Amino acid sequence: MAAPPNLPKMTYRFLGRSGLQVSAISLGGWLTYGGHVEKENSLACMKAAYDSGVNFFDCAEGYSAGKSEEVMGEAIKKFGWKRNDLVISTKLYWGAAFGDNPVNNKGLSRKHIVEGMNASLSRLGLEYVDLIYAHRPDRLTPMEETVRAFNHLIDTGKAFYWGTSEWNADEIASAWRYADKLGLVGPVMEQPLYNMLDREKVEREYAHLYREVGLGLTVFSPIKSGILSGKYKDGVPADSRFAQEQVEFIAGYWKRTGKDKWDGVVAQVNRLAPVAEQLGISQSQLALAWVLKNPNVSSAITGASSPEQVYDNVKAIDAVDKLTPEIMAKIDEILENKPPAIIPRF
Repeated sequence: MAAPPNLPKMTYRFLGRSGLQVSAISLGGWLTYGGHVEKENSLACMKAAYDSGVNFFDCAEGYSAGKSEEVMGEAIKKFGWKRNDLVISTKLYWGAAFGDNPVNNKGLSRKHIVEGMNASLSRLGLEYVDLIYAHRPDRLTPMEETVRAFNHLIDTGKAFYWGTSEWNADEIASAWRYADKLGLVGPVMEQPLYNMLDREKVEREYAHLYREVGLGLTVFSPIKSGILSGKYKDGVPADSRFAQEQVEFIAGYWKRTGKDKWDGVVAQVNRLAPVAEQLGISQSQLALAWVLKNPNVSSAITGASSPEQVYDNVKAIDAVDKLTPEIMAKIDEILENKPPAIIPRF
């Protein structure tokens, strides 16, 4: 299936203060390729993304016990993509073989970082990845050991840049202090949760890191697992993500949230519908464009279960310029969750 002719031209952004450019919209494999989307459909989604100008594909050793990396490697071979045209990432922390002895097979020790990287590259069928992330902070391993180990991956050509995912600002700053002290490379990027409903960390906690270390963001869940698409306004559809039972983290989420809280979130999202309608875009596109309006966001990592969904997400590129200061203020008024401004000291 060829990409439709009316898609906007993909835009590319520098990854933080680095010289690497990543597509503003990227495709991730947490719950898609290698996950609850069957392989042939996963490959079709990946090709749709590539044909739409996406160059950044995100994996992790822990996604479907390493299967997302295997499918990524299969796609590169199947479609004959040139390696230098791609930005491939993976993440280390959880390990992939969950049935094995967990001792030394998870975390951010030098042993697991080096062995985990080798295993990921084997599953991907690649000599290197462009980006390698510490998937979570490891508070039991000395920060110096972790910083040295990720630099070892860079020095040996197994990765070009390293970063973090779901670290707090103090942990990222600590990694940079060790890197500066040792004459090493600090974490260039962070992969946090960021969307219209989850704003505090990106808009407030990390504020000084953009200025001090040029931190770039590759954010996940920009549509809040589909909640911001408006698809749940009349309940939970049988074919929706929150209706499935395969992924423990997602299964029953809306029930565990509690009816009152869930209904409150849905009502809040429903109030965004007139804004999307006014702009002539879908609510999903509104949510993605809103995320991309943040200049500190290098890429919004999306998931997709069909090529059509990929194309719909890419159309958000054209919606970014529609979000004028007046529209952004209107969205803040509807959501009532904008983090308070950081008051400068004089």
